[in-house]
Amino acid sequence: MPTFDDSATTTAPVEEVWKLLYDPSRLVEWWDGIERVEPYGTDGQGDVTIWPDGYPDFPMPQTLRTDADGHRVTISCLVSDLVFEWQLEPLEADDGTRISVHVEIPEDEAARLDDQRSAVSASLRSLAELASEGAEGGHVVA
Repeated sequence: MPTFDDSATTTAPVEEVWKLLYDPSRLVEWWDGIERVEPYGTDGQGDVTIWPDGYPDFPMPQTLRTDADGHRVTISCLVSDLVFEWQLEPLEADDGTRISVHVEIPEDEAARLDDQRSAVSASLRSLAELASEGAEGGHVVA
């Protein structure tokens, strides 16, 4: 199974990043390639449904799981079986947050690896930037 990892840091505290990452309705604000989001899955499937840019008739239900300490969100696509595990780690001395993502792509979707890597990288940086805007004076370090 192809996988990849990426990360970025932001001066925003974990709480600011969590507000964006945990709320499915806000995915469209920072996740590259998402045109529309409905907070509940269509036809009773998943926790959230996304529509990719340019595919208004292709709903993709997703499951969303969080851990108890509020530092990890896993989003799994019920259509293509891609798994995105987002993790937040406070930096020392309250200097911000490291945002990491681990992506698993099933073998039958392996041809999408480079496109997913590019989209996730752009999304990660957008998430970090948006979170820093929510925290006064924040900035992103790639």
